[in-house]
Amino acid sequence: MIKDNILNINQKIAEACKRAGRDTSEVSLITVSKTKPLEQLKEAYAAGSRDFGENKVQEMLDKIPQMPSDVRWHMIGHLQRNKVKYIVDKVYMIHSVDSLRLAEEISKEAVKKQVTVKILLEVNVAGEDSKFGTTCKEVCALAAMIAVLPGISIQGLMTIAPYVENPEENRKYFRKLKQLSVDIMSKNIDNVCMNVLSMGMTGDYVVAVEEGATYVRVGTAIFGERDYGQTT
Repeated sequence: MIKDNILNINQKIAEACKRAGRDTSEVSLITVSKTKPLEQLKEAYAAGSRDFGENKVQEMLDKIPQMPSDVRWHMIGHLQRNKVKYIVDKVYMIHSVDSLRLAEEISKEAVKKQVTVKILLEVNVAGEDSKFGTTCKEVCALAAMIAVLPGISIQGLMTIAPYVENPEENRKYFRKLKQLSVDIMSKNIDNVCMNVLSMGMTGDYVVAVEEGATYVRVGTAIFGERDYGQTT
């Protein structure tokens, strides 16, 4: 089932790229493996998944040594500052940087461990009270402040769009994130790159790809429904 689901998602990504005049190599699928048992991760790996997304530091740390070394681990959940030290030298990318204080902690630990951490700035494009993320107005200034910190490389932006029945409702938010990335890039800030747009989940990843996503984060469409509410 997992293999078929991944094939199906990749096919839909390819079709969305074609409609948008994009090359499929521009888009990567992050298999959202939070709460999922190791057997299912290994099944996804066997089906070709190499990018895995986790929400919780401890769960990620438990899984890393039990999975092949070429897996790229993405921290996609809210990251507490006191947990940063455990993952800076283990993650491929942190998607959820939404404050200068968090970035400063990442920088401090990265310097200690002599690594450069790839990060995305999380933007709460829809302005939902329940979501983390900086605002559309503040993200450019935040990028400039974080860019001077050692041990950090800003790669782009991330957003979590609202949960909607009709994915078309989120098109405006994906379009806005893309425009923000263009605006920030035009400032030519040293150490700020805007090549990565992490947006789109199970319900709306096709629309996100059409609007410029380079990473889509999909869990439910790969593994099936979880036992509790939030759809990934």
